[in-house]
Amino acid sequence: MQVYDVELEKKEILNRYRGLLRVSKGTREDGDGKIIRKAFELAVSAHKDMRRKSGEPYIYHPIAVARIAAEEVGLGTTSIVCALLHDVVEDTDIELDYIQAEFGEKVANIIDGLTKMSGYFGQSNSPQAENFRRMLLTLSDDVRVILIKLCDRLHNMRTLEHMSVKGQLKIASETKYLYAPLAHRLGLYPIKTELEDLALKYTEPEIYANIKDKLKATKEQRNRFIRKFIKPIKTSLEELGLDIEIKGRSKSIYSILQKMQKQKVDFEQVYDLFAVRIIVNSKPEREKLDCWNIYSIVTSIYRPNPDRLRDWISTPRSNGYESLHTTVMGQLGKWVEVQIRTVRMDEIAEMGYAAHWRYKEGHIGDSGLDDWLGRIREILDNPQSNAIDFLDDFKLNLFSEEIFVFTPKGDIRKLPKDATALDFAFEIHTEIGSKCIGAKVNSKLVPLSEKLQRGDQIEIITSAKQKPNKGWLDFVVTGKARTRIKQVLKEETRKKAADGKEILVRKFRNWKLPLNTENMRILCLFFSVMSEQDFYVLVAEDKMPKSSLSYKEIINNYKERKEPIKKVNERPVESNKKAGDLIIGEEDGLDLDYTYAKCCSPIPGDDVIGFITVGDGIKIHRTNCKNAERLMSNYGYRIIKARWAGFPNINHSFSAGLEVTGIDSVGLVSKVTDIISKELKVNMEAVSFMAKDGTFVGNLVLEIDSTHHLEGLIRKIKSIDNHIEVVRTDLE
Repeated sequence: MQVYDVELEKKEILNRYRGLLRVSKGTREDGDGKIIRKAFELAVSAHKDMRRKSGEPYIYHPIAVARIAAEEVGLGTTSIVCALLHDVVEDTDIELDYIQAEFGEKVANIIDGLTKMSGYFGQSNSPQAENFRRMLLTLSDDVRVILIKLCDRLHNMRTLEHMSVKGQLKIASETKYLYAPLAHRLGLYPIKTELEDLALKYTEPEIYANIKDKLKATKEQRNRFIRKFIKPIKTSLEELGLDIEIKGRSKSIYSILQKMQKQKVDFEQVYDLFAVRIIVNSKPEREKLDCWNIYSIVTSIYRPNPDRLRDWISTPRSNGYESLHTTVMGQLGKWVEVQIRTVRMDEIAEMGYAAHWRYKEGHIGDSGLDDWLGRIREILDNPQSNAIDFLDDFKLNLFSEEIFVFTPKGDIRKLPKDATALDFAFEIHTEIGSKCIGAKVNSKLVPLSEKLQRGDQIEIITSAKQKPNKGWLDFVVTGKARTRIKQVLKEETRKKAADGKEILVRKFRNWKLPLNTENMRILCLFFSVMSEQDFYVLVAEDKMPKSSLSYKEIINNYKERKEPIKKVNERPVESNKKAGDLIIGEEDGLDLDYTYAKCCSPIPGDDVIGFITVGDGIKIHRTNCKNAERLMSNYGYRIIKARWAGFPNINHSFSAGLEVTGIDSVGLVSKVTDIISKELKVNMEAVSFMAKDGTFVGNLVLEIDSTHHLEGLIRKIKSIDNHIEVVRTDLE
C-alpha cells in the first residue's frame, strides 16, 4: 500500500492555488478573490479522498484546468470558479442546487453543461457522442462551457501517460477527431496544436518520437537559419520606426507529419518547416496599412510564392482569425511562412473566442463567430438527428479551409473549401436550398454539384416543385445542408413507413396474426432487413421481400419449433482470420473470431485495436486508420485490446499496398519489379504503372509478412534512384 506525505501535498496544493491567483490577477475585479477562494475550498473538501491514476491528489486536476483557463485562454473569474468545480457534481455527493445557491445560476448552468451524461444509451448510440452533443447544446447559453471543456481535455492529455493503453487510444483519438478541430474553430491555435501533438504521441508513438528526435537534432541549425532570416527584415522595419516583435519557430510535429503525408515526402524534404511571425503595435485605424507595409518590406527582401498569399485581414476567418500570410524563399533555398498581424490580432489568434469577446465589448472588430455558433445551433435544433449523425455533420465544418464567394448583389459569404453550388443555396436559406434546381457561377450555368472557387459569384435557380433527394448527400459538404437534407428525407421515410405499416396491418389481419414487435423481428431477421421502419418502407414501395414460404408460415415455424432463423439470402461468411495471429482482449487464452478491416489492411508490426461490430464480429484496425479514429472517438466502449501473437515470427503473408513515384527513364520500372520479385522474392498480387510527362506512378499490392519486411523493401526500392519516392497505401 502506497504511503503519501499528506502535509507535503497540502503545501503543494496551496502553492498551486497561489500560482492560479498570480496568473489570474489581470482579469480579477474587487471581490473576485473571495469567490475563487470559496470555490477552491469547496473543491478541496469535495475531492479530499480522491486521487488520480498517477496517485496525485485529485484536486491538482481542477486547479490545473482553472490555470489553463486563466493563463492560456484568458478567461475570467466565473470561468475559474467553474473550472475549479467542474467535476464536483459528477464525482461527489454535492448537488447542482447547492452550487446554484452558493455561486449563482450562471455558474450552475456552466457546470451542468460540463457534467458528463451517465447511463447507457444502447447499441445504436454512443455515450461519447451523446456527451459531446449535450455539451454543445449549451452553446446557446454560454460558450464558456466549451472553452473550459477544452482546458479540461488539454490537462487530461498532458497527464495521459498514467492511463491504460486502451484508455490512451480512446482519449487521444477522441481528442484528434473532435476536440482539436473544435479548438481550431474557436481560434485557440496554441491549444489546438498541443492537442494534436499529444494525440499523435499516443496514437502513433514511433512516428511522433521519430519527428521529435529529428527536430531536436536540427534545433540549433534551424535557430541559426531563423536568426539569419529575421535580421534584414528587423533592420528594415525598425528604420521605418515601426514598433514590432518578430518570433521564429518550427512547425508542430503533427503539422509536419500532415505535410509529409500530403506531399508524400520524408522529414528532410518538407519544404516549409519554418514560420516567422511579425507582430506590430498599431493604432486601430492603421492596422491594415501597417500590415501591408510590412508585407511590402518582406517581399522586397525575399521572393514570395504568389500562390501562398492569404489575406485574412480584409476577410477574417469565421472564428475571428485575422492575419496576413505569405510564403517566401529564404536563404539556402528554404521556404519560410511569414505571418503578419497586429497585437490585437495576435491576442485573438492566441486566445480565440475569449479575446474576441473582450474586443467585441469594446466594439473593435467583428469575428463572425456568432454566425458560426448560430449555424451550430441550427444543427443542434434538429430533433431527428442522432448523436453520431450530428457529430459527423458538425465535424465537417470544424477543420475545413474556407473560401469567400459572393451573392449576385455582391454580399460576401464564407464556405468550407470544396463547397458546392448547392451548399451555397442552403447557406442563403434552407428553403432556397431545398428548392434549388441549378445555379449560375460567374454567369455560367452549372450543375448543383459544381465545386466553388474563391471569388466566385453565384446565382441560385429554384423551382417550387423541387425537393431534396438522397443523391444530394453525395456532394454537399456543409453541416447546414446535410442536416436539412437528412431532415427532409427522414420525414419522407417516416411518412412512407406509416403508409407501409397501414398496408401490413390489413395483411396481418387477414392472416389472423397480430402486427407486433416480436413478429416483425422474426421477419426482419429472416429477410435481412435492418429495422421495422425499413420493412414498412419496402411494403409502401411495393417491394415486399419474396419467399417460398408465406409470412404466416415463417412466423409460425419459428414460434412452434424455436429454430434459428435462416435468412433468405444467407451466405457463408469468408473470414481472413489466421489462427494465432492476434491476441484479443486482456487474456491470452481467449479464442475470439476476428477479421482484418479492409479500409487499412493491418499487417504484423502495426499498432492495432479490435472493434466489436454489430453482427459482423471483431474487426481489426490500425490505430492510425481514419475509421479507427472515428470508432474510438464515438464507440470507446466497443474497443477491445489487440496485439500480435509471436511477432515478428509469423510465418504467413499479408497484403500491403505501395505507391511508387519517380522520374521515368528506360528500364527503371523493370528495375523496381526485379528488386521486388527476383532479389527480395516478394510475390506481387497486383501491379500497375502509368507514365506521364516524364514521370511515373506505380501501384503495387505485395505479399508481406510484417512492417519490418515492408520497411526494408521500401528502403531497397528507394536505393534504386535518388528521385524515387515510396509510400504505403491502403488497399481500399
